Amino acid sequence: MSSETLAAGGAAPKAEQSRRRAGKGTAKQLLGILGIIGFLATWELIPRLGLIDERFLPPATEVIAALIVDFGLTAFWVAVGETMKAWFLGLLIAVAAAVQLGFVIGSSGFLRKATNSTIEFLRPIPSVALIPLAVLLFGVKIESSLLLIVYASFWQVLIQVLYGVADVDMVANNTAKTYGLGRMARIRYVVFPTALPYLMTGVRLAAAVALVLAITAELVIGSPGLGREIALAQSGGAISGMYALVLATGLIGVLINVLMRQIEKRILAWHSSVRSEVIV
Repeated sequence: MSSETLAAGGAAPKAEQSRRRAGKGTAKQLLGILGIIGFLATWELIPRLGLIDERFLPPATEVIAALIVDFGLTAFWVAVGETMKAWFLGLLIAVAAAVQLGFVIGSSGFLRKATNSTIEFLRPIPSVALIPLAVLLFGVKIESSLLLIVYASFWQVLIQVLYGVADVDMVANNTAKTYGLGRMARIRYVVFPTALPYLMTGVRLAAAVALVLAITAELVIGSPGLGREIALAQSGGAISGMYALVLATGLIGVLINVLMRQIEKRILAWHSSVRSEVIV
């Protein structure tokens, strides 16, 4: 059998796999678009048919029109910038602290046992319960939002890092130790690659949580951002504008999720879980 025949035989399955992947991707996109259209149509009909008073739930077309108007306002983009600044800083602080603490605790059996009860006690405390403390310490400044964001996001990352470190193959770790690799070298070449998929999952989850807490802090405390603009629109009777801002926060959440998934895929391109998505 010639090399050309073998090459042709190998290319055919790859081409078929590419077509299947393209078909699946197109089908998912169509379903997603149909879902959005169905949601907007239902939203439009509910107030139009009088099922809910338009004063409380404006039709989707009015809300989208208000959102388009907001896109042309400087105040809207300033509020978006304030929200994203709090989101980014809070997420950055939480990830940095959780990664360092997670590797320190996870690398020591004694520390894992000693801190387990404390972590399990603090982790379930909702961040919104810290709002009085945040206001007492920082008032309505961005630091209040950061306190809530960091607290909520920190646990998402820490728990995943602890699971990742615990999943390290002890045979590989002991082999590295036998070959003379020091503690930092083992963390770099053995522990970190194993924990990285867990870490990226934690960061992706924390990114969503951070946005929720950023909006919540602005809404309740009055810190600058989209949350405060939503509260002002509601108190001023601008119901369509209020829903438009809520819709804007949802769009930002979708963009953040898409961005984090793309970052995760690029960083974990070597990992079997990501490669299987490409191959299958």
